[in-house]
Amino acid sequence: MATEEERFRSGFVLLWGRPNVGKSTLLNAILGRKVAIVTPKPQTTRNRIAGVLTTKTAQFVFVDTPGIHAPHDALGEYMLATAREALPDADAILFIVDASSPPQGADREAARLLESVEAPTLLVLNKIDLVSEETLAVRQEEYARLGSFSDTITVSAVQEAGTQGLLQRTEELLPIGPMYYPAEMVSDHPDSFLIAELVREQALLQTQKEVPYSLAVIVEEMAPRPEELIYVRAVLYVERDSQKKILIGQGGKKLREIGKAARIQAEDLLGKRIFLDLWVKVRERWRDDESVLARFGYPIPKKPRKRKAR
Repeated sequence: MATEEERFRSGFVLLWGRPNVGKSTLLNAILGRKVAIVTPKPQTTRNRIAGVLTTKTAQFVFVDTPGIHAPHDALGEYMLATAREALPDADAILFIVDASSPPQGADREAARLLESVEAPTLLVLNKIDLVSEETLAVRQEEYARLGSFSDTITVSAVQEAGTQGLLQRTEELLPIGPMYYPAEMVSDHPDSFLIAELVREQALLQTQKEVPYSLAVIVEEMAPRPEELIYVRAVLYVERDSQKKILIGQGGKKLREIGKAARIQAEDLLGKRIFLDLWVKVRERWRDDESVLARFGYPIPKKPRKRKAR
């Protein structure tokens, strides 16, 4: 008779799909805490974000990837490369789609990229709270035609409906194996990354369309202070002076609102008192500057050089 250790399953579970289908919301719902920021704006997720869930029978290492889209600048190229590079390491893939709309071109492209992947894939229809049962049945048929899937699961990440069934089915696809991370671990990112993401989330939520894709947040200093206080200095980089003015607001009001909302979430997430010191700087065309992208944490993978014919 197999022991619990011999029956334990573990593996990397890739969250895959086009932008704005609810991948990050689903990840947060599964983990029961926030590790990925969520906004209504597409392409909010830029990095691979791993969230770890450990149960008595399995350890899931969820990898939330940037949404699959046609890149328009070097940052977009980084985001697409980041998503594609995660594919070979996946033990299981959750292909997440939006049940409230029919398949789009980006859904088809995301499905095409999975054609040569060996890992089993679950088709996950999210946002079922927005559609009737009749519409959901139609959507299931439409999305099922995009590829070959091990199973189809319906969920509502916002309402946390269907997540347990999704976990059970995902666990069945994982290989037998030991834990990759300590049982108490929830994310593989440092606290400075999580704080920067929370600041970026609030800036995206509280500003207009002009700012989002031109915004990067870098934590430049994080140090303990007396009375169990953590000092954090973060810089919000934008590409134009007009964007800087929007973020700061009249008399600095907007920046204070962004900082207050981000600080409250950061303190709740980390369980520490935080002094959040925000600055806004202009770095023109940073999204197309590979050296700046690398410094901001978005390194562009180098393409192999072609060998010259002799």
